[in-house]
Amino acid sequence: MPRLSADTPFIHPDVEMTGTTLGRYTEIGRGSRIVNATIGDYSYTDRYAEIANAEIAKFANIAAFSRIGPTDHPLHTASLHHFLYRSADYFDETAPDTAFFEHRASRRAHIGNDTWIGHGAVIMPEVTLHDGAVVAAGAVVTRDVAPYTIVAGVPARPLKARQPQDIADRLIALAWWDWPHERLHAALQDFRTLPAAAFLDKHEG
Repeated sequence: MPRLSADTPFIHPDVEMTGTTLGRYTEIGRGSRIVNATIGDYSYTDRYAEIANAEIAKFANIAAFSRIGPTDHPLHTASLHHFLYRSADYFDETAPDTAFFEHRASRRAHIGNDTWIGHGAVIMPEVTLHDGAVVAAGAVVTRDVAPYTIVAGVPARPLKARQPQDIADRLIALAWWDWPHERLHAALQDFRTLPAAAFLDKHEG
């Protein structure tokens, strides 16, 4: 019997999750914290991932201790401390700053299909990782990442292409990540053994 299911996400112990929708065959690693996010089919996190205010597509590979959409503090005010917006924690008869939290929640990160976010990497709010992109371990991504591009460093910069442009374009057009589960299973050996170009030659059209 497969470990992952179309019906029930695999959620490891000590996960904190609010306002989040999980797709089919998803897995959330131990100790992860996820707030206000959508996680697409087959995507998973390893241990202690932190995700806030994010749209994650299908087949995303999110390594341990990575952060997507880390929450920020106001920089234009006299102080940037919690007491400005979590005011009820500090003062009687004081409400939280709901406008601040609404603004924070609106600044969503977008993670494309078949992406890989390495160990300890950080994807800032409002950044888009396009389909096929790879983020090296420890990178801090402050700008959008083009399809099938590998980025590394602080701040992250393009390192090299994951696939040549023509192959990347063909993979995006094929959109295998939208195939039904049965077709993925039928093509499993080709996924495992064929180079991308040969895979495309066999499965396009």
